[in-house]
Amino acid sequence: MLLAGVSLTLASCGAGQPAVRSRAHGTPAAISPATAGRSSAATTPGTGTPAGSSSQPAGALGSPLPAPAALTPFGGPAAAREGAWSPAGRAVHGVPAVYETTLRPPGGSQLAGISWMDTRLLSARLYSGSRSPGGGPYRYTAPIEPAQAASLVAAFNGGFIMNVAGGGYYTEGRMVDPLRRGAASLVIYADGSVNVGAWGSDVVMTPNVESVRQNLVPLVAGGRPTAQAASTHWQAWGATCGATSCAASVPGIEHQWRSGVGITADGALVYAAGPGLAPLQIAQLLVRAGVVRGMQLDINPDWPVFVSYDPAAGGLAAPSDGSKLLSSTVQGPWTFFAPWWARDFITMSARPAR
Repeated sequence: MLLAGVSLTLASCGAGQPAVRSRAHGTPAAISPATAGRSSAATTPGTGTPAGSSSQPAGALGSPLPAPAALTPFGGPAAAREGAWSPAGRAVHGVPAVYETTLRPPGGSQLAGISWMDTRLLSARLYSGSRSPGGGPYRYTAPIEPAQAASLVAAFNGGFIMNVAGGGYYTEGRMVDPLRRGAASLVIYADGSVNVGAWGSDVVMTPNVESVRQNLVPLVAGGRPTAQAASTHWQAWGATCGATSCAASVPGIEHQWRSGVGITADGALVYAAGPGLAPLQIAQLLVRAGVVRGMQLDINPDWPVFVSYDPAAGGLAAPSDGSKLLSSTVQGPWTFFAPWWARDFITMSARPAR
């Protein structure tokens, strides 16, 4: 069943407002949570302890993870520095906490961006929007305030608007939308640690869960793309824009802007995004970067964005010191500092020294 798209615009305007009208995402009813891919062990990254527990990834918070190894290109002539990591954003306690690279997916013609984040050095937080998930007000919402900008290292987009996300949303002690068993979930705990997995198996509700952002079903499980990711029914992963237009009357295409996030075996958080991607390709990019459990985030040209911030020592992160993972994204360093930004997003901030 081809999923119908509807046009979506933001209510406010300002610098960085979406340049085109973006189609909302089709209801993913064709993917059944009962058949969603799962990892073989429901554990907190790097520990072997139950996911969602208060246990931390191996090694103390504040003790850096090993830097990521270079990624092997999938084949064909490699672009300059393809798969080689470069530090991005401000250092945390003198150590890079974010690394970035580009990689061309199998069968793809355009480079995608990949970011690796050290969750021992970085603390995650979910910011909520008036449009997605709606139902505010929220303590943490755009714009990022100076108190949070003082430690901000990176920020990236969230998922679909909730009526088509195929899952729920919990934050700030509120069940904004009911959580759905089997749904792909990004879970943030009270200490800022983060996990990704299928709700009810890989990750569960516990007293120290601060936020849960669900979107569709798992894209990566057990270190492999799920069967759903490889399915020919790509429309189940959201209604896309056409090749040159996001008008609701224009048929969508499989290879479109997509973003995703996942967790590695040692607890690093990995984000990937790029143009011209099928669901399987975004899954393959995450797996190549070491992801064992992953999920798709937002899609279509207006929404995917990852920004790292590198202010002067002791300074506040600001649009002027932000850098995009991919220069071609519509959104940029200003997005998360814009009062009119109405969608949810995730920040990664420096943990205090211990």
